Amino acid sequence: MSAWAPKRFWTATDVAEVPGGFAVTLDGRHVKTPAKAPLVVPSRALAEAIAREWQAQDEKIDPATMPVTRGANAAIDKVRSQHAEVAALIADYGGTDLLCYRAEAPRELVARQSAHWDPLLDWAEAALGARLAVTQGVVPVAQPEAALAALSARVAAMDEWQLAALHDLVGLTGSLVLGLAVAEGRLTADEAWTIAQIDETWQAEQWGADDEAAAHAERKRAALLDAERFWRMRHAL
Repeated sequence: MSAWAPKRFWTATDVAEVPGGFAVTLDGRHVKTPAKAPLVVPSRALAEAIAREWQAQDEKIDPATMPVTRGANAAIDKVRSQHAEVAALIADYGGTDLLCYRAEAPRELVARQSAHWDPLLDWAEAALGARLAVTQGVVPVAQPEAALAALSARVAAMDEWQLAALHDLVGLTGSLVLGLAVAEGRLTADEAWTIAQIDETWQAEQWGADDEAAAHAERKRAALLDAERFWRMRHAL
C-alpha cells in the first residue's frame, strides 16, 4: 500500500505583506507551519520562493520538493524556540573542523588539501578572528579557546533564519569555516562542496567512482545549494 500524502486543495498562491514580514496564501488563506504557527518570513524573496514551491505541487504534496518551505518551518518551529542550543550545536563544529585534519600521505593529496584549505583558515583568522590549529591524522587537536569563542559569538549573533541555513551549510560540509565562508560570500556553495570533497574526490580518482556514493553526494550537494539560496533570500529586499 502506498504511503498517504496530503492532496492539493488550492488553486492560487500569493504573497501578502503582514506585520513582521511576508506571508504566503493559498486561495487567500495563510500558510501555517507544521506546529500551526503563522508562516511569516522576513523577506519578500523568501515568501515568493515558498509560494512558487506550493504552486508547483501536483495533485499530491511532496515536501521533498519544497526546500525553502522546509527551511522556513525549521526556523519558526525549531530554531526560534531553541536558538541557544542550535547555535551551540553549530559552533561545536569549530572544535573538529574538517579543514584542520590533514592526510599524512600521499604527498599529492597533502598538497591538494593545503592548497585549498590553508587559504580558508587564513581567511577565518583575518575575517572571523579565529586561528584554528591543524593536525595530521584523526587524533583530536585542541583548538585555542579564543578562536572557538570568536566563532561561537559569530554564530550566536545570528537570527533563526540565518541559523536554519547555516545549520545545513556547516553540517553538509563538516566545516564551520566553510559554512561561514559561504554565508559571508567568501565562497559559493558549489565551491565549498568541491573543497569539502577533496578526500572523496581523491579516492574516486584512485579507485573509481561508486554510483551509489556519487548519487548520495549529489543529493547532499543539492541540499547545500538550497541552504545557500535560503541564506541569500533571507537578506534580500
